[in-house]
Amino acid sequence: MPQVTSRSAEEERLRDLVRLRRVRDRIDREYAQPLDVEALARGVHMSAGHLSRQFRAAYGESPYSYLMTRRIERAMALLRRGDLTVTEVCFAVGCSSLGTFSTRFTELVGMPPSAYRRQAAAGAPGLPPCVAKQVTRPVRNREARAPEPSLA
Repeated sequence: MPQVTSRSAEEERLRDLVRLRRVRDRIDREYAQPLDVEALARGVHMSAGHLSRQFRAAYGESPYSYLMTRRIERAMALLRRGDLTVTEVCFAVGCSSLGTFSTRFTELVGMPPSAYRRQAAAGAPGLPPCVAKQVTRPVRNREARAPEPSLA
């Protein structure tokens, strides 16, 4: 009997992992759309609480945090291009509040989006976009580290 229980528990865990991957893939695809945990959970027939707990256990962060990281990554790319304002970028990546966008951007990147845009404009010309994306990837699961104080 215990073997049947552990087998069914393992099967349920694997089904949950498949659903969590679907949620993560949906976030990656539809990051600019209005997404919330309830809608994501409905899409995979889970409760919002169960989805949040399982997602955090599997990926180390909440679905909302993962979504915001995706949005900030895309915002960084758009800001590096330099042809959109910070407000335009905010709305292009699916954020509805400039304040929330700026706060989260600053937490993940270590500087406000306007400063990032200025720095990117003055940055390394000729740096291939794929390299720029890798070098400037936002910090995940923690705030950006503060720059070390300079003694010079």
